[in-house]
Amino acid sequence: MSKRLLYTTVMLCMLFTVVADMYARRISFNLDSIAAMGKFPRFCVNTYRWGDHFFNPYDSVYVKGTGKKFNIKISTESWTDYYHLNFPQKEYITMVSDPCTSLGAYLTYMAVSAGYDINVSKIFGGPEQARKRFNFGFNCSLFAAELSFVSNDVGTRIKRFGNEDHPLHLSLPFLGINTSSWSIDTYYFFNHKKYSQAAVFNFSKIQRRSQGSFYAGFSYYRDKYNFDFSELPDYLKLHLPENWINYRYSVATDNYAFRLGYGYNWVLGRHWVIGVSESPIIGLKKGFINRETENFSCSLFNRFRAGAVYNHGPWFLGLVGKADVGLIYDAETTMTTAIVNFTASVGYRFNLWK
Repeated sequence: MSKRLLYTTVMLCMLFTVVADMYARRISFNLDSIAAMGKFPRFCVNTYRWGDHFFNPYDSVYVKGTGKKFNIKISTESWTDYYHLNFPQKEYITMVSDPCTSLGAYLTYMAVSAGYDINVSKIFGGPEQARKRFNFGFNCSLFAAELSFVSNDVGTRIKRFGNEDHPLHLSLPFLGINTSSWSIDTYYFFNHKKYSQAAVFNFSKIQRRSQGSFYAGFSYYRDKYNFDFSELPDYLKLHLPENWINYRYSVATDNYAFRLGYGYNWVLGRHWVIGVSESPIIGLKKGFINRETENFSCSLFNRFRAGAVYNHGPWFLGLVGKADVGLIYDAETTMTTAIVNFTASVGYRFNLWK
């Protein structure tokens, strides 16, 4: 039954792609014809052309457009979240969530993408209830802006517990978790005429020659983490810090940070491009870390991206891996958090108008 559902979903998406391409060939809105309709249409067309030229000033020797404004793709994504807490006397807890896998279809117009996916983990024996994620991005030659949200109130698994010298190796389901994090990132590419991040991670450009770029910008993110260990067996609770009230650990912080990074794309032959992007994020953290009084500390975060894309005519195939790592600490506890995900996509580019 699960294989039949997956096969049906893929076939419907492929059928939609073919129909969209047929429709695109039948209907073509010429921008000059629209501009001739009057002052306001002409203003809209001129604004569109100015914006396309201003925000995408590529050197065609290094980067070129795909020749298509739209693309539709089918993607499967698998991600997991990770938490590692260190206490005094070399005690620690490591928690890793079961992978959450989704299958979805997405439609992209120029720099904006929207889509919908479904949780397929439960079909193959994974978690019945999916953890929540949302991503929105705007990418062009000059800069990128990204909005993301992730939460986990479903549960995770305790993998390691106790003293670092003699830890307990477990696979214990842990339901006392309620976390959420959302962020806004904006950053500017310094070598934007020769390097395209979108060529690897958004499939909207074609990198023709190997090139890289530094980038810089600002990030704001809000973190909320709540862990309730009161339901653990007594022999495990003995390892928890004595100052934790009711065996609970909680964080609520706002982070204002500066982002500096570097990305590079390697062009391999006519069809393959491999890209990496590394970006530390450092700033000010303001909020509550397992106490009632608000304090300030250094905000530390890191975003790493790696991907490969194969282009062949209007078709493309992409593989992308991402790792977002954060560090939260006070005098008693240091917590490392991470979200790791992998995405595989196959898509088709087309035009509805010229």
